[in-house]
Amino acid sequence: MTTWALHNPVRAPVLCLGVAEVGLLFVSVYIAGAFVFGNLANCEQIVGPLFPVALTISLVILTCLIAMGLYQLHQRAYFREVIVRVVVAVLVGIVALWILVALLPTIRIPASFAAATLGFGLMFLLLIRYAFLCVVDDNVFRYRTLVYGAGKASSAILDLRRRADRRGFVIVGIVPAPSDAELASHNQILDDRRSLLEIAREKNADEIVIAMDDRRGSLPVQDLLDCKLRGFDVIDIVEFLERETGKIRIDLVRPGWLIFSPGFGAKRFSKLAKRAMDILVATVAILIFWPLMLLIALAIKHEDGWRAPVLYRQVRVGLFGNEFVLPKFRSMREDAEADGRPVWADENDQRVTRVGAILRKYRLDELPQFLNILRGEMSLVGPRPERPEFVNELNDRIPYYPERHTVKPGVTGWAQLLYTYGSSEDDAAEKLQYDLYYVKHQSLILDIMIVLQTVEIVLWGKGAR
Repeated sequence: MTTWALHNPVRAPVLCLGVAEVGLLFVSVYIAGAFVFGNLANCEQIVGPLFPVALTISLVILTCLIAMGLYQLHQRAYFREVIVRVVVAVLVGIVALWILVALLPTIRIPASFAAATLGFGLMFLLLIRYAFLCVVDDNVFRYRTLVYGAGKASSAILDLRRRADRRGFVIVGIVPAPSDAELASHNQILDDRRSLLEIAREKNADEIVIAMDDRRGSLPVQDLLDCKLRGFDVIDIVEFLERETGKIRIDLVRPGWLIFSPGFGAKRFSKLAKRAMDILVATVAILIFWPLMLLIALAIKHEDGWRAPVLYRQVRVGLFGNEFVLPKFRSMREDAEADGRPVWADENDQRVTRVGAILRKYRLDELPQFLNILRGEMSLVGPRPERPEFVNELNDRIPYYPERHTVKPGVTGWAQLLYTYGSSEDDAAEKLQYDLYYVKHQSLILDIMIVLQTVEIVLWGKGAR
């Protein structure tokens, strides 16, 4: 089970929740059919076969729930916030179904039937969400984790103190290693001389995480092999933190781990599928958003004068370090970098115009980058491209920073979902850890998840600056 979780961004509790919600939405269609038309036979005479209708409604609402960020295991969400997100997801689903029915006349969903279906569905969704929030913070879905090592390295696990950060595991004990120079301060450190196998059995552990400060000559190979052969998962601390945080800790990674760890390279079919999705989405987006882009251009002209430029062009670093020109709707004053020196954007940056503040909040300044996608310079999903002046500095100061350029930069990305706007070297190092996770796990499924969840980022204006 741990091996599956390491290579899949969707965790078991979230997967169970998704399956249960799709099932309840599916059942809601049949309940609504009997409720509105008296029985299912009458319903099918008017609506037609219910199975395709139920499948369509369930998948549309599921997609909207994903887009609202409702399938993130480590998200800190109070139930009142969940209610808002679920209601918004259902409302967006209603609009999507209305468009679908308009485009596909063969699908017949009477208004009264649709209203009853979504009413029952919303009730079921809120009930199961409440139950999920109660259960997920219990130990039902958590790995029982035994940590081997109680020094500096193990503090990376102990620092995950938020309840939301520990929804995937519960520490059942910490066993000091001989190489630990200084023991961490924690009440679960065990003063136990028995073998790891005996301790793991007593604690009913699911996995053993190797968090030693120094493994040279002190790794208990036979003990760990005994544990593995008895069914206990044995994983490295880097893999553990990768699974639980969605990032790769560059301060703990060794070059050999990068070489031998699975991932870090998409297959030919995946690359072709990714490119096909990029072209399709970029083309559709331009066709849909061109009226909005025209209005944005007029708004910029109205605020700054009709001679003011609409677009701001910057050189950015792309795949394998190749540079390209990235256009954005101009959101800052024309003299934002009058001295020619690149500057990180600050929170409440005074250089941002009134129109620009709205554009940046809802990421509308990024719309021209769909042209970069069509030209093959960018992808829909990937690490955000940085300016060469910053890249040259960060390559020298941050380990493994050049590795983020082994994939095309993206309009959105894994780091944009899980981290706020970066405006410093420390932020760049933190975002790199998420970018490396994406580079390792890149796939069409992960890309679709990121694109859908970007809707939440745009709607709630998260991380904008």
